[in-house]
Parts: sequence; structure tokens; C-alpha cells
Amino acid sequence: MQTPDYQRLDRAHHLHPFTDFKALGEEGSRIIERGEGVYIIDSEGNRILDGMAGLWCVNLGYGREELVEAAAAQMRQLPYYNNFFKTTHPPAVKLAETLCRLAPGHLNRVFFTGSGSEANDTVLRMVRRYWALKGQPEKQWVIGRENAYHGSTVAGLSLGGMAPMHAQGGPLVPKIAHVRQPWWFGEGRSEGQDPEAFGRDCAAALEAKILELGEENVAAFIAEPVQGAGGAIIPPASYWPAVKAVLAKYDILLVADEVICGFGRLGEWFGSVHYGLEPDLMPIAKGLSSGYLPIGGVLVGDRVADTLIEEGGEFFHGFTYSGHPTCAAVALKNLELMEAEGVVERVRDDLGPYLAQRWQALGAHPLVGEARSLGLIGALELIDPATGERFDESLAVGNLCRDLCFASGLVMRSVGDTMIISPPLVITHAEIDELVDKARAALDATLARLADTLTEPQQETPA
Repeated sequence: MQTPDYQRLDRAHHLHPFTDFKALGEEGSRIIERGEGVYIIDSEGNRILDGMAGLWCVNLGYGREELVEAAAAQMRQLPYYNNFFKTTHPPAVKLAETLCRLAPGHLNRVFFTGSGSEANDTVLRMVRRYWALKGQPEKQWVIGRENAYHGSTVAGLSLGGMAPMHAQGGPLVPKIAHVRQPWWFGEGRSEGQDPEAFGRDCAAALEAKILELGEENVAAFIAEPVQGAGGAIIPPASYWPAVKAVLAKYDILLVADEVICGFGRLGEWFGSVHYGLEPDLMPIAKGLSSGYLPIGGVLVGDRVADTLIEEGGEFFHGFTYSGHPTCAAVALKNLELMEAEGVVERVRDDLGPYLAQRWQALGAHPLVGEARSLGLIGALELIDPATGERFDESLAVGNLCRDLCFASGLVMRSVGDTMIISPPLVITHAEIDELVDKARAALDATLARLADTLTEPQQETPA
């Protein structure tokens, strides 16, 4: 089959996630056939540097035979069995022990799921169950952040704060509220605040919402250490210490969503370690298996787990594929390889600082208002060089830049007019140089295309 054959069948039968179905049908899908290291290769033979590691997840890169062999060996021995009805299997047991060893010391239990969305559904159930067992069933409210992403199931999109998703979501899960996000460039800059004052103001907004709802009614606050899908939003240094103080003051659980930040992305095993957080629950997925097979979970802190175990009886929640043996075997091998190869330490001590140096230089481009990075996650804020302000949304400049990135051989994602990257953790210095060079070429091409668009003579509007 050739590319047009795949596109024809895809158009006829396949509904893609997060996609304008009509527009995709008119344009035709990109057909990705192979992956090698940090590259994907399409059906036309184009070699494209995957600056997004799939969807933030292919941490060890493509083509790791050790992960393929782990899956094959497990499938020959026990391809599937469930963890219901007082049963388990060695891969789930070993993976649980390894995760709890790598996590902060108070997180000693894990509940397995099939994805990050399922992990956050589990969080909502677990948080409310915990407070009911503590004799405070009125503590039902969970506070998230505006523009946050915690999955696309009904519970996940309710916990998240993305307005377009809410608009299509129908009735959302009740008793979930949202407060402002710590996005200084998008919000604090326009208010004339310095980043640290802005970070404290965002924490103050959380406290105000707790008081508005009544502290006796608030169960938890959920947030990513760094907002990923929201635009690689790295909070000001003042933000997390101030948030921790607020949560401690009112005895509210912290849910640190580590689906993106976990497993080395920020240069530590978990983003919570980087920021000195002590979350009560920690959803995980994506990099847990380097994306080779779907698996997620929730790492559960001792005070929650002990209550569920000692006082809870049966917890009526779970999934057919919770702790799937083949997925667990691949995840376990993935973590073993990451430890043996010192992947996390290399991101912290070498690759992250090198990316920061190269990425920061893009901040001098006339189209870029801010270049920021932490570990192996980065963002560029696109602005109109003439005004220093955002472009009109109707121009869809971010989408234009994203498409020109693909044309130059780079996957870089757009979130509005924020361009974001999250490359595999095994990327080399030379490949970082290539990524930055291709990003700069795409910025140049975007600027040139905008100059043509903005200088085209406009037709007069009929009287």
C-alpha cells in the first residue's frame, strides 16, 4: 500500500483523537511507518526528529529491542491475567515495588490503571473515599487550575480546566473548581507583575477559592508540577512553596499529576522531587513504559493508603487492564534500563543544561517573546515583532509554525501561539543542535509567511 491508499482508508474509517475530522479528511493524514532513536520515518521516507517524544512519552526513544523482548517473553509466559479477586502476577508485584522505591519515601503503594486519564479518574474516587472514611464526607470539592489538562474522560476533563473541552463535555462532574494558572508570560506580564509576585498571587487565588468554598468542604488540589499540554508552563520559583503553605494550613490533599513530568522529564525521577513537593497522590503514565505499551497508575501516600486499607473495606473501583502483565513487564524493563544507563541523572546534569543554553538563544528571534525550558521540556512564546504582543487568534500563527516545523523535519507542537517540545530523554547534543536549528528555520519560515500575509493588499469591503 502507498501513502494515498492509507489516507483513503484512514479518511473512510478512522476517527482521530483531538482532531477536526473534516479538515483532516480534506488534507490527508501523515502516515508514520517506523521509528529509530529520536526520529520517526513517514511513508514517503521523510526522517523527522520527534521533538515531542510521541506524546511526551517515548523517553528511551524508538527501537529499544530490550523492551520488545520483555513484551515477547511475558506474552509467551502469561499474556494476560487480571488483578481482581485476590490474585496478582509477578510483573505487577515487581513493578509496584520498583515504583515505590523510586518515588518519594512516603509513597509506598500503587494502584495500576491503563492510562493517565484513568489514573486521574482513580484519584477523584480515591480522594473522596478517603475523606468519607475519615468521617468528613462533606469534603468533596477538588480544585484544579484553569487551562490544566488531566485527561479526556469525563472525570479527567472535569478536573482539567480547558474551556474548549468543557464546552463539548456536557454536564461535568460536580464539585470541581478551578483557579488561575501560574503562567507569567500569558497573564502576569500583561498585569505588570514580576514573576515572583505573580507566583504568590496565584497561590493566594487558591487560598481565596478554598475560603469561598469553605475549607471544611475542600478535599484536594490537583496540579502538574509543570503544566504540559497547557503550554509547558514552568511556574515562578515562588509558586510551589506558597501553594504548599496554603494546603498545609487547611489540611487539603495535594495531587501532583506526574503523567508528563514523571520518569526523568525534569531531571529527577518525578517533578515533585524537583520542586520539593510531598504529594498525597501522584498519577503516573506515559514515560512509565516509554510509550511502548499503555500503562498508568496512582502512587498513593501513606496517610491515604493506610486509611483505605485499615478502614475502607472493598474499594469498588478498577479496570480490566489494571497492572496488565505484559505492560507491567515492559514498564519494569524500561525503569531498569533508565536506572542502568543513568538517564535521569544525564538529563539533570548534562542534557537539560545543554538544551537550556541552546534553547535560550531562540529568545532573540524576532518572533519569540520568551524561550523557557526545564530539563527536557521547553516552550517558545510567539509574538508580533511589530508590537511585542500576541497575534490575533484568527491568524493561527502557532498552527502555521507547527506545520512548517513538520516541513523542515521536526515535530514541535503548538498550544495556541506557544510552541512546545519534549524530546526523548536519550537525545544527544548533536540532535539537540539539530532540533534547535530546525526550530529556528521554522521560525524564519513562519515570519516570512506572515510578512507575505500581512503585506498583501486588502480588498475593499463593498459599501
